[in-house]
Amino acid sequence: MSTTSPPARSGPRFRFNSAYLFIAPSLVLITVFILEPILQSGWMSLHDWSVGEASHKFVGLDNYANLFQDHRFWNALKVTVFYTIAVSVGQVVLGLALAVRLRRTSWFTSILRIFYFLPFVASLVVVGIIWKFLLDPQVGLVTAWLDAVGISAPDFLQSTSWALPSVIAVGIWKNVGFTMIILLAGLQQIPSDLYEASAIDGAGSWRQFRYVTLPALRPALLFTSLIATINGFQLFDLVFAMTGGGPIFHTESIVQYLYQEGFVNFAMGYASAIAWVLFLIIMVISAVQLRVARYQDAD
Repeated sequence: MSTTSPPARSGPRFRFNSAYLFIAPSLVLITVFILEPILQSGWMSLHDWSVGEASHKFVGLDNYANLFQDHRFWNALKVTVFYTIAVSVGQVVLGLALAVRLRRTSWFTSILRIFYFLPFVASLVVVGIIWKFLLDPQVGLVTAWLDAVGISAPDFLQSTSWALPSVIAVGIWKNVGFTMIILLAGLQQIPSDLYEASAIDGAGSWRQFRYVTLPALRPALLFTSLIATINGFQLFDLVFAMTGGGPIFHTESIVQYLYQEGFVNFAMGYASAIAWVLFLIIMVISAVQLRVARYQDAD
């Protein structure tokens, strides 16, 4: 009985996937407008790169060494960290409180949701300009309202004590609606059976919130915290429109200092070093947040 051997297989054959044609334009745009500038900024951070000069001297890590001895950078970092912590905690706590309060859907709660979400849609520059006029000591409505009730209003945006808290308050007001919507969506996904079972076990409103609502909202809380942290470290528009970094650098953020060095002083190499340090800070903090959340989930 003769047996025929199976035909020998050739090497792996490449099969073209037509999906690559659909994602190719996006990949080209990402490469040209995101990846290439990122790599270019890394290369510039290793040079004494000034706009208008024909040659750019390679200085290695000198820009980074000078950065860590720069008192203005450390002041900008302190301001940015304080703003990020305050705004992140404020908008998550207030957003959670609003989401719990407006959980039940009715025509009244729907109007309130729109009211709280509208500031998030507005541009940061527009918000900053509006609040700059509202807090103006001469023509501002806030000052007029405080004077009407017998309170002497400070110069909010020119006071070293009030400037940063004012920016923080506006930052929370601007973003709390976004956090509320995300947490509200998370609340509506929690099965009502969990609340019914906990009520049968004798759990009150606080225990239900502590042992049912918060654990179920952990992914949404992580997401909103991450977004708030990243946005906080990228603070620029609000400060630029409201205070310009003053008074006496009390509200100057890292991104504003980067802007000053790169686009006012034209020290692009030094500004690129600031950008990379900021990028690494955001990556490390985001990784820590994800690590802590994953540990809690496993626990």
